[in-house]
Amino acid sequence: MSKFVHKNHNVSVLMYHIVCPAKYRRTVFSEAVDAALKKICAEIEKRYEITFLEIGTDDDHVHFFVQSVPMYSPKQLVQIIKSLTAREIFKRCPEVKKHLWGGKFWTDGYFVSTVGAHANEQMIKNYVQQQGKVEENGQLCLF
Repeated sequence: MSKFVHKNHNVSVLMYHIVCPAKYRRTVFSEAVDAALKKICAEIEKRYEITFLEIGTDDDHVHFFVQSVPMYSPKQLVQIIKSLTAREIFKRCPEVKKHLWGGKFWTDGYFVSTVGAHANEQMIKNYVQQQGKVEENGQLCLF
């Protein structure tokens, strides 16, 4: 769960829902890539003031539910996450680079939203946890 982040002169609870598609919308998130991505994100948490509350992968995109501090703009958060994860995934899972024809890992675009404007924290967390899971009737689980 999120927590209040206390700094010298401010207290914040800034949470973002970030969606990053893989390049060419290719299906690259196997179990091995998913596991590597989660380990990489845990390492990012140690070096930056970014907390990954949830990470949900689908075949061709990833949902990140993150908390950070006001010093990072949403664009900077996405830039940090995309650049470090791409570099490390190519190192740890070299088969992905072949699948993407030796190109980039992520598309240039992304989606980012603050949590609380249109949904509450628990709703977004549940949505991100359900990524890639399909119910018996073939529909994605949203809530």
